[in-house]
Amino acid sequence: MQTFRFAAVFLTGMVFVSLTASAQPKSGKILYEVMQKVDFSQMKIVINGQEVRPGSADAPVDLPETRSFSQQFIFSGNYGKEEQDRNGGGGMTIRQVNMDVRQDDRGPGGPATGGPGGIAVPDGRGNRNFSGRPFERNLYFDLAAQKAVEVVTVKKDSVSKSYQMDLPMNKVTGWQASDKTKKIAGYLCKKATVPFRNVSYTVWYTTELPFTYSPIPSLTPEKGVVLQIESDNEAFKATKVAEQSINESDVVPPKTAQVVTPEEMNTVRQKAMADFRQQMMNNLQPR
Repeated sequence: MQTFRFAAVFLTGMVFVSLTASAQPKSGKILYEVMQKVDFSQMKIVINGQEVRPGSADAPVDLPETRSFSQQFIFSGNYGKEEQDRNGGGGMTIRQVNMDVRQDDRGPGGPATGGPGGIAVPDGRGNRNFSGRPFERNLYFDLAAQKAVEVVTVKKDSVSKSYQMDLPMNKVTGWQASDKTKKIAGYLCKKATVPFRNVSYTVWYTTELPFTYSPIPSLTPEKGVVLQIESDNEAFKATKVAEQSINESDVVPPKTAQVVTPEEMNTVRQKAMADFRQQMMNNLQPR
């Protein structure tokens, strides 16, 4: 009788473990809504070929202070890919003729730090939509090794070429755990605060997903997936975690991407931006 009872308990435990593991999606998407303050110190404005600084007498007075966009993280097994909406920088419309507005890639909120970046693009009605970007940028993650790869694809004359480089994670320290919890997108999250870029960030993360990830790589916990980030400068919030079939080949860097150094990648981006600005100015010339 004792042997029979032991076996029953053991089998019940095995069923419970199996159900718990199957509840964790092996592949799917996490959808984030993002808001970031515009860092005017990293912005350049060119009016009729002349560069002016934000806040100067010649600069526009109605520059938007924030921008918002959507971002998604798609994952399959031990790999993931980060994508931003193709419109980028929603709400960034500037009514100023012959004006080019640029966000430095390296500044907070620019493409090198997670934001959409981009430059002002004419929409045919005299407006400038701060949404265009002359290259596509994606981040790929090896979730098991906690490594990231940046891939930039430049398209010119119907020909696309991709470049890739390793992206340091540079995880920050000084995390302060909290007893507070809340559910975000259906997952129980723990709260922590951490100093980053001289600002206090509040991070909500869950350990109910089978990998570790954060939409800001520097704010990645030791274990868990960050579903919400809050600070005075930016905010990320997961609105949905959807389980769906994702091919692993869709979330690993393309084999055709040329491996480059950070200096070479910066040159690639700068040249693409310069070519795009020249094309935009040519389009503005009277015909």
